[in-house]
Amino acid sequence: MRTIVTCFLVLLVIGSASGQGLKRVYDEDVNPVEQIDGAVAKAKSEGKFVICQVGGNWCPWCLRFADFIAKDSTISEVVERNFVYLHVNYNPRKSEGAEKMELAKRMLVRLNNPARFGFPVFVVLDDEGRVIHIQDSSFLEAGQGYDLEKVLRFFRSWTPRAVRIM
Repeated sequence: MRTIVTCFLVLLVIGSASGQGLKRVYDEDVNPVEQIDGAVAKAKSEGKFVICQVGGNWCPWCLRFADFIAKDSTISEVVERNFVYLHVNYNPRKSEGAEKMELAKRMLVRLNNPARFGFPVFVVLDDEGRVIHIQDSSFLEAGQGYDLEKVLRFFRSWTPRAVRIM
């Protein structure tokens, strides 16, 4: 029993250490449905699409991705030019209360249940707020991080210009 407890504690420390030092980017107090609706209105007025990075500050891979794209000027430029980019908080813990659980459920329904792909997951909305793509982040990974070319290909493939028939 002592061995099992020790192994569990080691795994817990390793898991929590993997996200240490990364900026927390998810606002845990915002209504995610209102956040998405506001982003759609902004995207429509700017001729952009919306990308929702669904996850949470509890998710090391979510924080790694946010850090990865913030540090690369090419990715940042593509995102800034074409998208309203959101970090949509999802907290699956019942301890957050019934109201937050209901909001999380409504958000998942609004985004066509992207949680089935794990976290982070990326949902692309057009300027009318329709889900046009859900991206499983595992296809963007390389080792313990993300692959620049795969990430750029994802973003460039879902810009308004790339999606619309000219």
